Amino acid sequence: MKSRISRRNFLLGSSAVVAAGAMQGIPGTPLSPPLNLMKSAFGQGNIAMPDTMIRMNSNENPWGPSRAALRAINAAVEEANLYTYFLSGEISELIGSQQNIAPEHISVGAGSSEILKLGGLLASMNEGSIVVPDPTFEDLPRYAGANGSEVIRVPVNDNLETDLEAMASAVRRDTKLIYICNPNNPIPSIVEKNALRDFVLEMSRDRMVFVDEAYHEFVDDPEYGTMMGLVRDGHQNIIVARTASKIHGLAGLRVGFGFSHPDLAAEINRRMTGTVNIIGMRAALASYRDMEHSNFVLRKNKEALDITQGYFREAGIRHINSAANFTFVETGHDIDEVQARFMEHNIRVGRPFPPYRNWMRLSMAKPDEMRYFVQTYEKLYG
Repeated sequence: MKSRISRRNFLLGSSAVVAAGAMQGIPGTPLSPPLNLMKSAFGQGNIAMPDTMIRMNSNENPWGPSRAALRAINAAVEEANLYTYFLSGEISELIGSQQNIAPEHISVGAGSSEILKLGGLLASMNEGSIVVPDPTFEDLPRYAGANGSEVIRVPVNDNLETDLEAMASAVRRDTKLIYICNPNNPIPSIVEKNALRDFVLEMSRDRMVFVDEAYHEFVDDPEYGTMMGLVRDGHQNIIVARTASKIHGLAGLRVGFGFSHPDLAAEINRRMTGTVNIIGMRAALASYRDMEHSNFVLRKNKEALDITQGYFREAGIRHINSAANFTFVETGHDIDEVQARFMEHNIRVGRPFPPYRNWMRLSMAKPDEMRYFVQTYEKLYG
């Protein structure tokens, strides 16, 4: 697994101090934006504070739904009196055709969170344990723990990457499920595709393995690979989750997908607690047919990351090079203090993720808003 931590000998905002003229003395890298871009992104102090709060705390899509999805939402309001059963087959057919997988493998839930919780429920139906990285996205482990599973948390390694060897060592005879979020969250690092594939195949012989791919569409690293092929090939005990919340901007409408062996998918579907609302279903159908909007979001997300992580690189601030729509940065200050100070400037940043109390998860907003963030960071901690 490749290290994704930006390494420098000094840290801005921690015990080290960056001299006023140090910026020009830092050598560029192939990934560093040009210095003139960096000067325009920070150091000018001329971007006015916005009138409303900028949300950089929940990994949301700042661009919202596509125009096609918005049209579908407006039209679907007139169908609010209808149940959505008649659309389940249509959306499963659409997603299945795009993923080259039979609809019998697909579960449609109220966001991928419902699929995650059902995975946790299945694991906790018999007494036992689940194994998860630490930190990671908490919906599945939290739900499994609330239903009686013992949650074994395996710390990420020194590079803040999911440690597959340590996770394998943590597996016990009573372990019912292993959960991996790839890219991880709050740390937007990936697991190398071949190592992950071998791990999933080995571990799924005796227990479920749940791979959460909520940020799949954002990844352009050749070391990354989806585990969808394992489901497509008919392997049992493997669940892959995707969501319409991120790249499609439908977080508030709650549409997500699980992919698993038809027998496991049928069990997941039997235990669903509800259905997706018709507005969400119509919006997802329109959005998954509209690749132009997704490509636009990807371009803008990359631009926002270039501005933000370019500043961190040039200033020598330790961070995780993102494979998603957020980054993870070491501030050198307790995150509660950091949150409060940014709130004064109408920026809402990520909550604490113990044990990384000095680290901040930062969701990408629009590029101009990220320039304002950089300016504010420089003002507060430069």
